[in-house]
Amino acid sequence: MPRYKAIIAYDGSGFSGFQVQTKHGVERQRTVQGELNKAVNQMAKNPTNHIKVVGASRTDTGVHAFGQVVHFDLPFDINVIGVRKGLNTLLPRDIIIQSVDKVANDFHARFNTHAKRYVYRVSTQDFTDPFKRYYTGHFQWQLDVDRIKIALPDLLGEHDFASFAASGNQTTTTIRTITRADVRVNSGEQELIFTFEGNAFLYNQIRIMVGVLLEIGNGRRDVHDIIRLIAVKDREQARFTAPASGLYLDEIYYD
Repeated sequence: MPRYKAIIAYDGSGFSGFQVQTKHGVERQRTVQGELNKAVNQMAKNPTNHIKVVGASRTDTGVHAFGQVVHFDLPFDINVIGVRKGLNTLLPRDIIIQSVDKVANDFHARFNTHAKRYVYRVSTQDFTDPFKRYYTGHFQWQLDVDRIKIALPDLLGEHDFASFAASGNQTTTTIRTITRADVRVNSGEQELIFTFEGNAFLYNQIRIMVGVLLEIGNGRRDVHDIIRLIAVKDREQARFTAPASGLYLDEIYYD
């Protein structure tokens, strides 16, 4: 069976995350993977729905993606343009297939990843913009962006990020390597745009890091408090988790 790799984008506000959630074999809530599974099986004319789409990252409820990567097998060979057009016809409007490539049968969207890039958007308006409420986090208090810029390099490198892992984290180690952490100001949109790259991220890690950085920018924390948080390995001391609405899976890198 030929294997296909697809890069997809989706508006996560209408989904209970990426991964299918089932109870007694029945899908409980609407998920990105669930919609992809239905479309791929419909394209394959497969009434048993046994083809499963595998994603590179299990994004949470409300989290968006510009560059999620998935793979799936089809029972017959279809050219990649036909696969892309066919799936986009079958999928709901809050998911789009951006590209499709045929790959080797040992390619795995999740296990072959080398690094990931995420973007987090923070609206700094006085009140929540009704047109942004599903697509940004919101922080209405005063911010000193220079303090945030001083703090960001403290995240770089290999560290034990236990203080930045939410309960429910199921990985065997909380050690991760971050290779990029920066912020820019979009004055026209009254937003801060954070970008993070790393080999992998813990459950809610980016949202917790953003929460800490916003508190540093607001003066509620010492400018180098990230160093202390890494050392204490205590999630309770990180406190604030930025909302899912501002988080975007931007790109996934493969060797």
